[in-house]
Amino acid sequence: MNADDDIAQVQTIMTRARAAQQAYERDATQERYDRAAQAAAWAIMEPSRNKALAELAVQTTGLGNVPDKITKNHRKTLGLMRDIKGVQTQGVIRDDPASGITEIARPLGVVGAVVPSTNPAATPANNIINALKCGNAVVVAPSPKGVASCDLLLTYIHAEFDKIGLDRDLVLMLPAPGSKAKTQAMMELSDRIICTGSQNNVHRAQTAGTPAVAVGAGNVTVIVDETADLRAAAQKITASKTFDNATSCSSENSMIVVDAVYDQFLAELAQVGGALVQDESAIVSKLWPDGHLNRAVIAQDADKMLDALGMADAVPAGTKFLVVETSGIGPDHPLSGEKLSRVAALYRARDYVDATEIASRILNYQGAGHSIGIHTSQDSRAVALGTFLPTCRVIVNQAHTFATGGSFNNGMPFSLSMGCGSWGGNSIDDNLHWKHFLQTTKVIREIEPNEPAVDEIFSDYWKVAGQ
Repeated sequence: MNADDDIAQVQTIMTRARAAQQAYERDATQERYDRAAQAAAWAIMEPSRNKALAELAVQTTGLGNVPDKITKNHRKTLGLMRDIKGVQTQGVIRDDPASGITEIARPLGVVGAVVPSTNPAATPANNIINALKCGNAVVVAPSPKGVASCDLLLTYIHAEFDKIGLDRDLVLMLPAPGSKAKTQAMMELSDRIICTGSQNNVHRAQTAGTPAVAVGAGNVTVIVDETADLRAAAQKITASKTFDNATSCSSENSMIVVDAVYDQFLAELAQVGGALVQDESAIVSKLWPDGHLNRAVIAQDADKMLDALGMADAVPAGTKFLVVETSGIGPDHPLSGEKLSRVAALYRARDYVDATEIASRILNYQGAGHSIGIHTSQDSRAVALGTFLPTCRVIVNQAHTFATGGSFNNGMPFSLSMGCGSWGGNSIDDNLHWKHFLQTTKVIREIEPNEPAVDEIFSDYWKVAGQ
């Protein structure tokens, strides 16, 4: 099939999705939208299908592990369904006599969703559920390695649609094999692009000529200060760092530990599987053998990771991840960037102020806007980080991977896509959620005039500056 045929194929898919969306919106009720979202959610959460999706994802992408993907598919979807339960996304959603404005929820149309191989079922499911909840159709562009998982997910969704009489064309995907040309055509023909994945994809989404919601790169840094509960911090960081073999953009990549508790914290880490490595060059040479991340290490189980790095006999039995001492930051020091593996950089700070300066340098090199973590008993320090660091989230005393994208014990929306604000080159600074799949029409009526006198606005200023 030549390039013209590829584009024609995409155009056909988008036409089918648009027709399905128009009918979906024309017959809209809130119950209809809610049932569609529930159908897509149950398609991935039903235990036997969840297991099959997790197994296929690991088999075809080579990333992560099955038990954690099962957990992720379940919890991320359940949390999203909790977030959208009872939310009105159809019809009049606000009627304010004081302003004379009535606000009506309206769908975007056809959403084009670009999704990564790291979460080849959970991320498209999240996008699909949000899109359906708000009255949209969605066409998914999976990464090449994620095609099989996405195809199986859609098979399950379509089976659920059949039970409740929904048009299968509400949820479609680009046909294999994937290509940049197909994805580009889909983005140009969509009404909104939702893009999670490589920064190359994000750039293409934001320059496609279609309104885009894209998310930035992660490179999570976490500070452990002298007031932290060191045992709890070690346990949470280990659980987070090792979950799904560090596939998440919210996985801790660097730890900054203040000198006063440095040795004590390392002792706590050792108790839960974090092994200290002091020979930085040995890890760097194996993790980036040709200037690129070693695929034998990326998102692998601990034993495979250790073998690939030549560390199997150099660390204690039961090692879950490596903690590599370093002080360098920037493009000449790759350990300071995202590693997508069970490897974390370790920085020793003189004190808390020094720790914040190190964190700032790391974020300004990579990961600005995404998030930073802190383990501390002084909440004011967390607030301070949020006032001067280039970050949209400060995660306090939590396992970062589980907290950033929403958790049942914090107030963030459940999501697999984190907006990074202007620091990360994004149009949103929030977790991607249902509001990003909706637009509104306002009906505006006359009200009593509310025009202030000029001195009401400027009197305080005139006292300072004069007229």
